Amino acid sequence: MTGIHALDPGASPLDYYGYELRRLRESAHLTQRQLGGIVNYTASMVGQIETARKIPTPEFSVRADAALGSDGLLSRLVQLVLRSQLPGWFQQVAELEARAIEISTFQTHMIHGLLQTDDYARGVLGALDRTNLDDRTTVRLARQRIFEKEEPPIFWMVISEGALYQEIGGKDTMRGQLAHLLAFEDNPRINVQVLPFSVGSHAGLQGSFTLFRFSSDPTIVYTEGYSSGHPTANPDSVKDCSLRYDHLRAAALSLKDSAELMRRVMEDRYGEQVA
Repeated sequence: MTGIHALDPGASPLDYYGYELRRLRESAHLTQRQLGGIVNYTASMVGQIETARKIPTPEFSVRADAALGSDGLLSRLVQLVLRSQLPGWFQQVAELEARAIEISTFQTHMIHGLLQTDDYARGVLGALDRTNLDDRTTVRLARQRIFEKEEPPIFWMVISEGALYQEIGGKDTMRGQLAHLLAFEDNPRINVQVLPFSVGSHAGLQGSFTLFRFSSDPTIVYTEGYSSGHPTANPDSVKDCSLRYDHLRAAALSLKDSAELMRRVMEDRYGEQVA
């Protein structure tokens, strides 16, 4: 009995969202087609969201709240829904991202998820499995809403130069991704440094890692494997990775020189003519 399960608000955050959407719509005496016309979505899409067969987006939620006069209820619920759709092993990491006041990450071969564009994220997520790719991409990009908070975290990313050349999604996608990184050039809270090939051996040769710092809780270091994540507050691990990160930042190009390198790569490798 799919319909009964889908309208059980206690089944999951996605079911709860669908239940509330239907309740609000019916209270407003609107059909799915009428609501879809107001929010610029199809009636089929409204129906799929109401029956928990489609994941709502933040954009849909904002429009539906406005149409239904629900005082931001759906916009608040969608954050819970999107987080619940992350792989179980990654949900704790999303919570760390949401609570941290500072996030420092070193990435060896690709852009961190918090700074990925839609097309780049699709390229990463669809490498082996393209099922439900729209929904999975929506869920990943929703994590970036932490930068919309009144006091967003300070984000620092050191990436290997190799990540600029790893052509994920094709030339247009990479051009858009590098342009996205350059858009943060004047944002003091989002910083990108490139670790050039010329440094040779460096403190991050063991792999990517991320440090989460909080206003009162202990710092956590996070490393990742295939389908598994490993957060730890072990003081020795945190001390070791903090030292490594300091050395990586020191060895990396300055913010200005990193931006210049990204511009050159856009022009030389991906055909972008930069003024």
